[in-house]
Amino acid sequence: MSDPLGQVFGALADPSRRQVIGYLSARGTATATELTGELPMTRQAVAKHLATLADAGLVESERQGRETRFRLTEAGAEWDDRLDALRSHLTRHRR
Repeated sequence: MSDPLGQVFGALADPSRRQVIGYLSARGTATATELTGELPMTRQAVAKHLATLADAGLVESERQGRETRFRLTEAGAEWDDRLDALRSHLTRHRR
């Protein structure tokens, strides 16, 4: 995709991918299997969401023995912080 910002917003538009981001933010790293155990979706769905997030530059993977562990990239962590700030702002200013 030639629009990196559009790709990031496209990835973050899906609530399930935001759940993955939130989980990785809180946990640090996780395998797709670990995410499947914590989130209400299949392993195949988790793998697709992780691929979309990786394509947008928000998560990265590292092979550790037989496991592939995923973590937020620096850009992903920044977006997680920005979304938290936006959520707090909207909550405070809700009428």
